[in-house]
Amino acid sequence: MEQLKLFIELTRLKKPIGYMLLFWPCTWGITITYNFGEEKITFLFYIALFLIGAILMRSAGCIVNDIVDKKFDKQVFRTKNRPIASGKVSVNRAIFISMFLCVIAFLVLIQFNNFTIFLALGSMPLAFVYPYMKRLTYWPQLFLGITFNYGLLIGWSSVNNNLGIIPIIFYIGAIFWTLGYDTIYGFQDIKDDEIIGLKSTSIKFKKNPKVFLMSSYLIFLTCITIGGWMLELGLIFFILLIAPLFHLIFYQINNFDPSNPEVCFKIFKSNNFLGSLIFLVLLLGNLSK
Repeated sequence: MEQLKLFIELTRLKKPIGYMLLFWPCTWGITITYNFGEEKITFLFYIALFLIGAILMRSAGCIVNDIVDKKFDKQVFRTKNRPIASGKVSVNRAIFISMFLCVIAFLVLIQFNNFTIFLALGSMPLAFVYPYMKRLTYWPQLFLGITFNYGLLIGWSSVNNNLGIIPIIFYIGAIFWTLGYDTIYGFQDIKDDEIIGLKSTSIKFKKNPKVFLMSSYLIFLTCITIGGWMLELGLIFFILLIAPLFHLIFYQINNFDPSNPEVCFKIFKSNNFLGSLIFLVLLLGNLSK
């Protein structure tokens, strides 16, 4: 039982917000291209595969991140008790677990077409390089957005067996969504990060973060709107977009308090709801075409 608890803690399975934020863009990619009239594939089956893949890859990513950040995690109050930082799990054992999770994820991946398999494999370097970005640039959140939302492109290609301008527009929008919510998340550790020399958009825009958040979220919504127009989604799609707009501006930005870590984390977690809301809006928009 103790080993099981360590595994759950190591992979963050008790904190589903991480893999759900990885999962939702995948569902967007599938939904915007799926032809519900023809039923070429089983929609729910593909959704299930992407959920399993998101859980596995997020778990493996957490382990890689903790290995790379071992020394830094020891100096941050929120992360000092993580299994690797605290010495409860050795680096060698963590590497083995991460590789095992990647193997299972690959077994899930090969259920898709060849184009999707190669496209997904192309994202692997991004996942392993990301932990180093906070040492090199004030924009690690941008790199996270590029990595975390890659599943949107994979979701599209799993149905269409190709890529095009439309999924790329949605992908760009999703990157700015991540740029916003992970900046909010970063304010939890901003004091410790500044002391130990790590960089983030939270630090870069700490003097006026709401302007940066507003800009990021408006780009996100603009891309979603343009993508929906290009797909000729039904009128209900554009009407329902008011809901995520309200959530982003009047809940997230209005309630954001950079000096309160608990509020920052609460707002960050609310993006799970937002991700599901965008999925529902896209689904209803597709069905109403």
